[in-house]
Amino acid sequence: MLLNVHSYYSLRYGTLSPAELIEGMLTHGYDTAVLSDINNSTGVLEMIRLGREAGVTILAGMEYRNEGRLLYIGIAKNEQGFRELNELMTARNREGGTLPERAPAFNDALVVYPFGSYSARSLRENEYIGVRPPEVNRLIMESEKTLERHVILAPVSFDAKDYKLHCQLRAIDHNVLISQLEGAQVAPREEVFLEKGKLLRAYQSFPQLIRSTTRLLAECAFDFDFKSVKNKAAFTGNHYDDKQLLYKYTMDGLVRRYGKNDRVARERALKELDIIDDLHFSSYFLITDDICRYARGRSFHYVGRGSGANSIVAYCLGITDVCPVELDLYFERFLNPKRKSPPDFDIDFSWKDRDEMYDYIFRRYQSGHTALMGAMSTFRGRSMMRELGKVYGLPKGEIDRLIHEPQHLLNKNEVTELILSVCSRLEDFPNQRTIHASGVLISERPLTHYSALDYPPKGLPTMQFDMYVAEDIGFEKFDILSQRGIGHIRDCREIIKQNRGETVSTECPKRFFSDPKIAEQLRTGNTIGCFYIESPAMRQLLTKLQCADYLTLVAASSIIRPGVAGSGMMKAFIERHHDPSKVVYPHPVFREQLEETYGVMVYQEDVMKIGHHFGGLDLADADVLRRMMSGKYRDKAHLVEIEEKYFDHCRRMGYTESVSREIWRQMESFAGYSFNKAHSASFAVESYQSLFLKTYYPLEFMVAVLNNYGGFYHRRVYVNEARKAGGTVTPPCVNRSGYTASIDGKEIYLGFDCLLNLDSKLALGISVEREQSGPYTGLENFVLRTGAGLDQLVILIRAGAFRFLGTGKKELLWEAHLLLAGQKRQQESLPPPLFRSSAVKPVLPPLESTGIEDIYDEIELVGFPVSASMFELAKSGFRGDRTAKDLALSEGQTLRMVGDFVTDKDVRTKNGKRMKFGTFFDVHGDFFDTIHFAPSLAQYPLRGNGLYLLEGKVVLDFGCPALDVARCAKLPLKPDPRSE
Repeated sequence: MLLNVHSYYSLRYGTLSPAELIEGMLTHGYDTAVLSDINNSTGVLEMIRLGREAGVTILAGMEYRNEGRLLYIGIAKNEQGFRELNELMTARNREGGTLPERAPAFNDALVVYPFGSYSARSLRENEYIGVRPPEVNRLIMESEKTLERHVILAPVSFDAKDYKLHCQLRAIDHNVLISQLEGAQVAPREEVFLEKGKLLRAYQSFPQLIRSTTRLLAECAFDFDFKSVKNKAAFTGNHYDDKQLLYKYTMDGLVRRYGKNDRVARERALKELDIIDDLHFSSYFLITDDICRYARGRSFHYVGRGSGANSIVAYCLGITDVCPVELDLYFERFLNPKRKSPPDFDIDFSWKDRDEMYDYIFRRYQSGHTALMGAMSTFRGRSMMRELGKVYGLPKGEIDRLIHEPQHLLNKNEVTELILSVCSRLEDFPNQRTIHASGVLISERPLTHYSALDYPPKGLPTMQFDMYVAEDIGFEKFDILSQRGIGHIRDCREIIKQNRGETVSTECPKRFFSDPKIAEQLRTGNTIGCFYIESPAMRQLLTKLQCADYLTLVAASSIIRPGVAGSGMMKAFIERHHDPSKVVYPHPVFREQLEETYGVMVYQEDVMKIGHHFGGLDLADADVLRRMMSGKYRDKAHLVEIEEKYFDHCRRMGYTESVSREIWRQMESFAGYSFNKAHSASFAVESYQSLFLKTYYPLEFMVAVLNNYGGFYHRRVYVNEARKAGGTVTPPCVNRSGYTASIDGKEIYLGFDCLLNLDSKLALGISVEREQSGPYTGLENFVLRTGAGLDQLVILIRAGAFRFLGTGKKELLWEAHLLLAGQKRQQESLPPPLFRSSAVKPVLPPLESTGIEDIYDEIELVGFPVSASMFELAKSGFRGDRTAKDLALSEGQTLRMVGDFVTDKDVRTKNGKRMKFGTFFDVHGDFFDTIHFAPSLAQYPLRGNGLYLLEGKVVLDFGCPALDVARCAKLPLKPDPRSE
C-alpha cells in the first residue's frame, strides 16, 4: 500500500534511513513499499538489498518535482522501467531546465499523479491518481469507472518524533528562518507510517482504491541480480580474446622486467592470470592497461599504486613500478576468490593531466556507459551547528561560542539546547550529492540501469550513488587521481630540457635505489619538495632511521601513520632498526615472517601473513580477516567462521591460549590503522623519482615545485630551498617572467601568479603580449599594450617588475600616476586601442629609498621577502647561540636560538592538554625543530609567522636534535619606513 516512501536521500526532506524504513514497514505490518525519493534514485539498490535480507519487497520508483512542487511519482514495473525513470531524470540534469508537467509515455513504468492535478478520464493506461487519507471524502463525486483510476497515496517521510527535524532540514534547504517556512515548503504532519489496518480503514468506503493499489503493486517486480557482472564484460569483444591478449601483454612485460629465465616470476604471473580469468577480471586489467598506455603515449607521468601493486601482472603491464616478488607482496591482498567486494587500481596523474585522461576515458568507452563515481556529503560537526544556528536566527558570535565553548553559561537557553539536542540525530545525515575524488565506472549496460546521473559543473555524468553501493552491486571502479607530486616530476623534466637542453627520464626507478648521492639526501632528511617525505615529521623519521635504502623508506612510509606511531610501535621499530638485539618475537612465526620489520606489524599484509602462517588461514580468508579488522567487511557470519578457524588452528598447534589471544588482539588493534605495503612501496618509488631530480637538478626541481603550487609548505620554503641550492631568486619582471616561475641558468624569476592582488587576466596576458610584440620599453609602452589600470600598475612597480628600467620605484610611481591620472576609477583598465597619452615625465628631486622598504613591499605583495631574509628586519643583531647544523653537538645544553617560523603542528597529550611541534629557519635558511610542551606553550604561545627568540634545552632522539622550548617570544622588527 506504500507507493511513496521517502528516505533521507530525499535530501533535506526525509529523515529515515533505508534500514529505518524497512524497520518501520515490519513494525507497521507492510510487506511491500515503493522507494520513491525526490528527483533521485540514490537509495533504491541499497534498500532493495536490505529489503531482501529482511524478507520484504522493495520496488523502485522516483518522485519528480519542479522547485519543490510535486508533479508525479514514477513506479518501475521492472528493471527496464527503472531505467526509464532514471533516464527522465538524467535528461533533465544533463540539459537543465525543468521536468515536463506531464510524465512521458513510459513503456515499463507506472505513474501516479497527485489528486486534483488531472482528470481521471485524461489518463493513459499506465497512469493513476493518488488519494491521500485526508482527501478520501473528495471522491464522493467520482463515478465507479473513474474510481478505478485512483490509488492509495500515503507518503512516508519521517517518524512523528522527527517532524521538527524535517522542518529544520526544510529551513536549511530554503535558507530561511524556521519561523519563515511556508506551508508548501514542508510536508504535512501525516507523512508518517500508519498501521496497515488503520490505513485500509481510512479507504473502506472506497474499496476500489484498495483493489487498484493492490493490482498496481502486483504489476511490479524488481528482480535485480546483485551477483551478475556489471562492469564492461570484455575489452576485445569476448572473454577468450581478453584472456589471450592479457597473457600476451603480461609475457612481453615479464621479459622486459625480469628477463627470459626468471622461473619464480613466471610461475607467479601464470598463477595470477588464472585467478584473473576465473574471476572475470581480464577486462578490468586490460582497460587499466589501455589507460596507462595512452598516458605513456602522451608522455604523462603516472604512478600506479594501492593494492593493485601487489600484482605481478600489473607490474609486467607497466601499471605499477613496484615489484611484488622483491617485496613479498601477496596477490590475494588485491584479488582472491573469497573477496566479496571488488578491488580497484589507483592511478595518480599530474593535476594538469587528469582532465585529459578523463576526456580519453569518456571518449574511448561508450557514452552512457561511463560515469564518475558519486559521493555523499553529510551533515557534520561545526558546519551542521552553523546551519542549525542560522535557521534559528542566532548571530555569528553566538554560533561561534556554541561551537567553540559548548559548556559556556550563555549557551544555556532554549534555542541552543534545541540545536544541541538534534545534533546527534542529524550527524552523518546525507546533505548533498557530490563527486567521488577519483572513481570512474565503466559498465557493460547503460548506467541508467542502476541510477539516474547527475551533471555537476564539470559536465561529466556522475552516478547518484556512492562507492559503497557500487561495491555492494559488484562494480569495480577505476581510481584516476591527481596529485601535485606527479606534477613536480612531469614539469621538472620539461624545465630541465628548456634550461639545460637535456632529456631526463625517471623511468626504471630501481636505478635510483643504489645511488649514493640520493641515499645521502635521504639519510640527512634533505627532502624538501619530494612527495610524501618532506614534512617535518617525515624528515625527522628519516634522520632517526638513518634511512638510506628503498626497503627502509617503504617501512618509514608506513610506521609514520597514526596507528603505528600512536601505539608506540614506531619507536620500537626505530630502536630495533639500530639495535636488532632488542627484537623479541612472541612466536617463531614472527621471526620467519616479520624479520624484515623486526617483528613489528607495519603493513596490512603483515596481518595477512600472521593470520596465514600463525593462524592457519588460507590467504583468501587472511585477507577477509584484514578487511574485517579494518572495518571494511559486513558479512558478520563469515567473520565469526574465520575467528573460529583461527582459534581451532591455534589449539591444534598447541599454542597457549594467552599467546593466541594476544596475537589476535595485536592484529585487531593494528589492522584499522595499518598501511598497504604496496601503497607504501608505490609512494617510495615516487619519492625516489622526486629525490633523483632534486639531487641532480635542484633548481629546476624547485621551479617545478613552485609551479605546481608547492606541497606541504608555503611557497617561501621552496624559494629558500632554491636559494640554498645556489639559485638567485628574484621577484617577477615584466620582461623576463611568465605567469608561473621560470629559470634561466641559475636565475629564477618568480611568476606573476605569486602577486597576491594582481588581476589574473593581466597576470596571464603580460608574457603573451611580450612574446607576440617584443619586450616592454617603459611604463607607457606597457600600459598601451596591456591596458593595465593604475591599481595594477602600482602593484607591479612596488613588486619590482620594472627594475630593468633602472629607475627607482618612487619615481616610477609618480610617472604612473601622471600617466593614468585621467582614469575615473583606480581599478579601471582601458582597452589599448582606445588609450591615448600626452603625459610628460615629471622632473623630480632625488627620492630616497631603502632595502627595508623593498622587503616590506614584498611581504605585502608576495607574502614573504624574496630579495632578502626576514632576519634583515630584526632590530637585534643576535642570531642565536648555535646554528641549526651545530645543534646536534649541544645535547643537554640550554641555548637561545633565533628562528624564522615555518610551520607548527598541534598535538593533544594523553591527559588532553595541548602541545606543539614547531619548525623554524635559522639565519642560514637551515631547518631546526622545536618542542613546546603544554606548560611552556600556555605561557609562551606561538603566534604564527615572524622571527622568534627561543630558549630551551637541546634534546636528541635517535640522533635527531630539537629544542625543548622553555620560553619564547617574537622579536621586534625594524619599523616600516613606508608608514613614516
